[in-house]
Amino acid sequence: MSMNYAQEPTPYSELNAVLLELVTSQEAILGDNLVGVYLQGSFAVGGFDQHSDVDFIVALKEQLSDSQLDALQEMHQRIYQLESRWAQHLEGTYFPVEALRDYRRRDGKFWYLDNGSQSLELSGHCNTVVVRWTVREQGVRLAGPNPLRIINPIPVSVLRQDIYSTLNSWGQEILAEPERYNNRFYQTFIVLSYCRMLHDLIKGQPGSKNDGAAWA
Repeated sequence: MSMNYAQEPTPYSELNAVLLELVTSQEAILGDNLVGVYLQGSFAVGGFDQHSDVDFIVALKEQLSDSQLDALQEMHQRIYQLESRWAQHLEGTYFPVEALRDYRRRDGKFWYLDNGSQSLELSGHCNTVVVRWTVREQGVRLAGPNPLRIINPIPVSVLRQDIYSTLNSWGQEILAEPERYNNRFYQTFIVLSYCRMLHDLIKGQPGSKNDGAAWA
């Protein structure tokens, strides 16, 4: 199966070239196991700039095989070495489509590439209601079908519950280990993130840190 790639998914030509290399490499490795690839995060909800990380979701027909995982590990190491800062700031998860489709399936860990990392690890980082909502409602299609076709609708009440849970759980982590967050980066990041989450909670849909800060 040959995927129909988005031609200019972002305003940045250098990033678009990195994303094309990423998606064509994923298709070559995954073949018919690849359902679609989508941008989420700031490139979906807005507020991105030239310093943003690039959040992606890969939908799979089924879990990665050992050989596919090994090939993807090599591929991500290769892409990280590309002469572009975007290549070092990719972040995303490889989701079996059955788990991605159902917001109630939030107890699993899937293969995840962290921002700044060269290798995949098992993580529940993207296994949230907010990520599913963002991909479904505002995701930027890089390849594959419209995400409305592969992710079930999510009630606003469920979305708000997920945001409220994160507000509380992350707050407890910060209070339990304040020295970890006692630096300029985290102080700014925490304030902007909480502005965004509070705004999202009231509005009933995910938005950008910029929108949250302006609202606050």
